[in-house]
Amino acid sequence: MARICVTGASGKLGRSVVRDLLEHGFDVVATDVRPGPQDLGVQVLVADLTEYGQAVEVLDGVDAVVHLANIPAPGLRTPSETFNDNTVMNSNVFLAAAQLKIGRVVWASSETTLGLPFDVPPRYAPVDEAHYPFPTSTYALSKVVTETLAGHVAEWSGIPFVALRFSNILGPDDYPAFPGFWDDPQLRRWNLWGYIDTRDAAASCRLALEAPVQGARSFVIAAADTVMNRPSADLMKEVFPGVEITRELGEFETLLAIDGAREVLGFVPRHSWRDHVAS
Repeated sequence: MARICVTGASGKLGRSVVRDLLEHGFDVVATDVRPGPQDLGVQVLVADLTEYGQAVEVLDGVDAVVHLANIPAPGLRTPSETFNDNTVMNSNVFLAAAQLKIGRVVWASSETTLGLPFDVPPRYAPVDEAHYPFPTSTYALSKVVTETLAGHVAEWSGIPFVALRFSNILGPDDYPAFPGFWDDPQLRRWNLWGYIDTRDAAASCRLALEAPVQGARSFVIAAADTVMNRPSADLMKEVFPGVEITRELGEFETLLAIDGAREVLGFVPRHSWRDHVAS
């Protein structure tokens, strides 16, 4: 049984990751800067990962880490706080993992590294890993800097690092709001109408722990469809008419390409808002 540390375990994705790993037989060490819910299935160790010593303590004795602890979006703190806190947390966890020689680091990067919000149109669609880097906020920049850091620490240590560029993480409680987007496609143009169900995001973390990856790799993680009830090709033609479409699109196909995650991680999204809300 592998022993996995999950940082940011009290957050929305962190809770889902802890539960998914427990359901699949992993031994989980959960940590966060704040206590977790009582029904999580494991006690949350309170730790501040901006302190290197605490990062070493929480990772000591684990086989791998799923590192989710960060300020989760732009605009929640000042730009400098967001950049500084995220990069310090990430570097502490990565360097602690290297010091302790743990087996793997899976961590939360972001779709924002690809150019979000798309006030400036993407160069092409579907947007894939090659559209990187295009940070437009200090939040996105913190992830770009961390992906660079991951590459170098992976080289030094021999530890595989897997960055998951998550789309907007949502769940069944959020899906009833989706019809409010349908009359105006401009409302969700900022990420090409993308999202990822929290359960599929959690599954991608587990798959990344086990996939045959060497060095540092990064993958877009999104749902198979968009949040809209209109064909994806029609949305692009109306909102981004000058953007090249690089392949024939399925009716509601995601415009955040997940081919890389499918091929390398075996990631197949199994949840859609369409299972919960009539379109």
